[in-house]
Amino acid sequence: MALAPFDELKAAIREYGQAAFENLFKCRALADAIVDGFHGFEGCPAENVAGVPADGPFDPHKDYGDGAFSYVKREVIVLEPVRFGLCLIVGNVEDKGALWLRTTIAAEVAGDQFEIYVSERPVIRVPLAFEGKLHPVFQAVHEEFLETFTLQTSEFHDTSLKSRIGFLPE
Repeated sequence: MALAPFDELKAAIREYGQAAFENLFKCRALADAIVDGFHGFEGCPAENVAGVPADGPFDPHKDYGDGAFSYVKREVIVLEPVRFGLCLIVGNVEDKGALWLRTTIAAEVAGDQFEIYVSERPVIRVPLAFEGKLHPVFQAVHEEFLETFTLQTSEFHDTSLKSRIGFLPE
């Protein structure tokens, strides 16, 4: 027997809600594994890596818990990528200060895998059973941090730029 239109709508809403919560819980577990495992990939102490909000001011020494995730700002749970920030604290060589590097990671369940975006990089696909399979994500985060400095340094040292057009102060 066919469902009444209203019952069909309620069933669709129920399925959407289940999918939204499944996406949230699986992406949160994935995010925790990324934050907890990145220090091993990077070869730094665990306290140098933190989950932080993807946007706005942050303190890497604060335990944000759910506050590091995009869903915490919503009144309702929707079926969308879960965003969070990953921060790497790099101590200065010259003094006792430190540099806080942050990149944004977005993840969502797509069938039998996660689709993960590190900043604006191409999608990384990781199986839902992700244990031991996060190396491509760690590599993308490392490259994102590294390129923050190497791209501009390469341009600085590029001698071909010396003969290009430019402006002199008066």
